[in-house]
Amino acid sequence: MKFVTVVGARPQFIKLAPISRALRAAGLDEIIVHTGQHYDENMSHAFFVELDIPKPDYNLEIGSGTHGAQTGKMLAAIEEVLERERPDGALVIGDTNSTLAGALAAVKLHIPVAHVEAGLRGFDRSIPEEINRLVTDHVSSRLYCSTERSVQWLRDEGITRGVELVGDVMYDLLLQMRPRIAERTPALLADMGVERGGYTVVTMHRPSNTDDPDTLRRIIGGLDRLGDLVIFPMHPRTRHSLARFGITPGDHLRIIEPLGYIDMLALMASAARVVTDSGGLQKETFLLGVPCITLRDRTEWLETVEVGWNTLVATDPDALLAAWRKPTPPMPTSNPFGKGNASQLIADDLRSLPDAL
Repeated sequence: MKFVTVVGARPQFIKLAPISRALRAAGLDEIIVHTGQHYDENMSHAFFVELDIPKPDYNLEIGSGTHGAQTGKMLAAIEEVLERERPDGALVIGDTNSTLAGALAAVKLHIPVAHVEAGLRGFDRSIPEEINRLVTDHVSSRLYCSTERSVQWLRDEGITRGVELVGDVMYDLLLQMRPRIAERTPALLADMGVERGGYTVVTMHRPSNTDDPDTLRRIIGGLDRLGDLVIFPMHPRTRHSLARFGITPGDHLRIIEPLGYIDMLALMASAARVVTDSGGLQKETFLLGVPCITLRDRTEWLETVEVGWNTLVATDPDALLAAWRKPTPPMPTSNPFGKGNASQLIADDLRSLPDAL
């Protein structure tokens, strides 16, 4: 069987690493299509090298743009690839514009779609990713869910056929990379001149937080009030917005370039707290045992909130400071994200169900 896997953004590259290994180990033929949604060296090619992901068979080089323009260009380009390759199925991951374009291009050509990380819901349709999730799930033939809650959310929408609870592929990769993370940590902390537990890590990239000057100024002001050194691997969008709006962070905010997967996980694992608006980092901090503060008022990963390891503060500086001062919660007694074998379960399912797609 031959599958075309469509990816385009940093979170998808991370999830692709264990999935691609599992598919190929299972004897499935995989064609990787990189849309070029993330094209910065630090946000794209470096992840393929570091995580030993096979070089994409196609790089569409779509680049940035408005949601409609970007998705439209992807649709046309992916359609050409699918018509040339004629795969048995298309595999899409997560909730980006690349996910939506890959799913729509495939289903319109009557190519079955398998969606990894299906069933996530933030229940806020003003967020583009929410629309991408909804549409992708409703056109998919196989829906691979990370948690029990995702299965239930699909059931609530009447989607029950082809739904499989497999766990989270990001957990797979974290387990696979733990030795490399542990090996890298001492040198990384020494290079940065920091000690374990002596700093806070911040990431922020969502347009709702970076594209409005008042919102961005409020968040930066809140970060300035934290008593720790704040290490801020900065997304290009955020860096551009700070310059455009003339916002200068305080001296204890150390702005650095985006980090690769190993360095980022090593930095977070030794932090006192992580402040983020990323969905993936909410999971990773939970799995690393580091408290998370989320710069959003909703999250798809309610499991992390319910056990006290994730606090939603939106853009409120007072709430941010209060969450940062909270004591570290007790370790959770169970992991809702599976057993670290999600990729293997996905590959086994696809291999065993050639006629069910």
